[in-house]
Amino acid sequence: MRLRDFLDKLEKEGKLKRIKKEVSHKYEIANIIYSLDEKPVIFDNVKGFDFSVFGGITSNRDIIAEGLGTTKEKLLFKLVDALRNPKKPEMVDKAPCQDVIIKDPDLGKIPLLYHLKDDGGRYGSATVSTIKDPETGRNVSYHRLMEIDKNKFTARLIKKRQTRTTYDKIDGDLEMAVCIGNSVAVMVAASLGPPPGIDEFSIANALDEAPLVKCITKDLEVPAYSEFVIEGRLTRDLDREGPFVDLTETRDFERQEPVFVVDCITHRKDAMYQALIPGRLEHKTLMGMPKEPTIYDEVSKVVDCKNVLVTMGGGSWLHGIVQIDKKNPDDPKKAIEAAFKGHKSMKHVVIVEEDVDIYSPNAVEWAIATRFQGDKDLVIKPNQPGSSLDPSGKHEPGKKTQTTKVGVDATIPSDIDKSKYEIVKYKKVDLDDYFR
Repeated sequence: MRLRDFLDKLEKEGKLKRIKKEVSHKYEIANIIYSLDEKPVIFDNVKGFDFSVFGGITSNRDIIAEGLGTTKEKLLFKLVDALRNPKKPEMVDKAPCQDVIIKDPDLGKIPLLYHLKDDGGRYGSATVSTIKDPETGRNVSYHRLMEIDKNKFTARLIKKRQTRTTYDKIDGDLEMAVCIGNSVAVMVAASLGPPPGIDEFSIANALDEAPLVKCITKDLEVPAYSEFVIEGRLTRDLDREGPFVDLTETRDFERQEPVFVVDCITHRKDAMYQALIPGRLEHKTLMGMPKEPTIYDEVSKVVDCKNVLVTMGGGSWLHGIVQIDKKNPDDPKKAIEAAFKGHKSMKHVVIVEEDVDIYSPNAVEWAIATRFQGDKDLVIKPNQPGSSLDPSGKHEPGKKTQTTKVGVDATIPSDIDKSKYEIVKYKKVDLDDYFR
């Protein structure tokens, strides 16, 4: 479903708020979105700007599922299918995202938000970015952008991720286009992180129709129905990026990052800017949930995987729960290794069986309490590449973060009577029979 059609649908269903009162991009919009628990919202009147602001369309699984025409229960398997069966998008000659073309760009005219005090500056956060690698082709991902000048950002490029890898191996500038205001399909696909050479826009098109158009000044393609497209170059110049609050709700530290020079901005005639407040529900759901199908795919190669959850308690990034049909004693250990392969930033993973509700923290904790023994069911992997989002990791400038990864086998032991590990349930009775 196209973005605007989806926003209209949510509003008709009473699931979207519209705020007509004048609001400020300096902290006020971010605080309102937070106070609304990140429910979908449109701000029609942003002080000092000609563009409205919207947010909240990927804040929970139910909304994402609705945007993709499915249900929460079927969402994982829709993502898995799109990941396995990408569909090449149609190319169009004309697109709404290029209604207006600005070749003397001024970022001050776009309502980039100040999210929190002590942030490094105004940030773009719902920023779907695309580059081309000379060997593996198109890559689409997210890069937060901090405004530093009229036509310049600093762009956070994480080590070992595709954009950084491409940037480090080429000479000169790297062309990049940043798309803001996208459909749920594009937003989710950009988060999936498939292997190099698999095109995220083709995954988006498998989830829902997502035609592309050629950029005006760059050899890149972008979604035809994006609200804004920022065309530019990642240069060899470095400048300050950060501080910024990330998934773990802690403040990421200041770094020196590449300067992204903006050469052209295109947008729809009545463009809406997409906001996504850092460190909160939408950020977490959008970043963590799309890692579930990649974990599922890897685990399914070695055991019978039934479900996967990247948990909110782990910042929707560091912790995972994998549900399997255990057929052999070594299945949980195989699942642990595969899960870390499926999401390389994950720090801790718990393996459970089908009788454990992975969406219930109490149920998972119960499985650990009753089925796990540390001397034989614990996998410890020291000195592993970890996530820069983990404050407790070992961080050294210019090096990949190091961490200790832990896997927990919370499945029923294979050599013991399983009946000892089953939850005994009472029978529900009709209480009306006792209160008449």
